[in-house]
Amino acid sequence: MEQNLLIGDHILVNKFVYGGTVGAPLKWILPQREIRRGDILVFKYPEDPVRDFIKRCVGLPGDEVSVVDKELYLNGIQVEDNSYVHHSDPNTYPNSVFLDHSPRFRDNFGPYTVPDSHFFCMGDNRDNSHDSRFWGAVPETSVKGRAFMIYWSLEPGAQPSRAAGLIGAVRGMGAAAVRFFTDTRWSRTLRIVR
Repeated sequence: MEQNLLIGDHILVNKFVYGGTVGAPLKWILPQREIRRGDILVFKYPEDPVRDFIKRCVGLPGDEVSVVDKELYLNGIQVEDNSYVHHSDPNTYPNSVFLDHSPRFRDNFGPYTVPDSHFFCMGDNRDNSHDSRFWGAVPETSVKGRAFMIYWSLEPGAQPSRAAGLIGAVRGMGAAAVRFFTDTRWSRTLRIVR
């Protein structure tokens, strides 16, 4: 997702927008809707459900998804996604059985029909994204919510150390407090995720 989201961005996630675990009384108060193409989803990583992943939903259940020479096609129609998609590699790998599947699937994939109750998700940095092209569609039950705002962004390398125990936690908070003003990317604060 780099270019649109950066390492060090701290993101607010709306966990109620898709229904989630909202009880019956709150469903009348909190606005809810179905997942749409273009939503930035936070979900359990299919290969390691303990980790959270963030990717853009590009395919809904029943959609036929394909990538031809780095261009995304949905149901046979090319998607105009140049406003948010970034390609960092000028090379386009052919769909050849003699190539390893990683570069081949990166640039030429499908056609693939998204199963019921699943979503096809891809990163915006398409040449450097481990996404549904490699591990399949995301089950609806794995979706945690929709990313909607960067509330704080800290320069890479300025992350507090993650030492164990109480002393490590205090050190980490102290280091973050010292670097807060100098290493915060203020221009990204309160930016809406699109």
